[in-house]
Amino acid sequence: QVQLVESGGGSVQPGGSLSLSCVISGRTESSYFMGWFRQAPGKERELVAAISWSDNSPWYTDIARGRFTIARDSAKNTVYLQMNRLKPTDTAVYYCASGGPSNTIANIVWDSWGQGTQVTVSS
Repeated sequence: QVQLVESGGGSVQPGGSLSLSCVISGRTESSYFMGWFRQAPGKERELVAAISWSDNSPWYTDIARGRFTIARDSAKNTVYLQMNRLKPTDTAVYYCASGGPSNTIANIVWDSWGQGTQVTVSS
């Protein structure tokens, strides 16, 4: 059974930074993906960034590109999302997810989810 445990959310002023962490356990494949999603009130959940666990290749949506960095530490079974230059529109619940092997980001089946962590950007 795959388990994902997130930490690191909180409140920050516009322009500030936050770092999220997600510890994964129970995944047995050598090749899979980890991703960060977010869901703002009244909106659909959206992918922010993803990373291939096997080759450490990151992938970013326009939301994240240039401001956020996704990284993983295989020794700690942890994936991180460093968020810089935060905006009020980044306010959302952020979720860590895990998905099986895929040849494209769009085809990943995200089959395991964390509980979510709140990020609030406000002055």
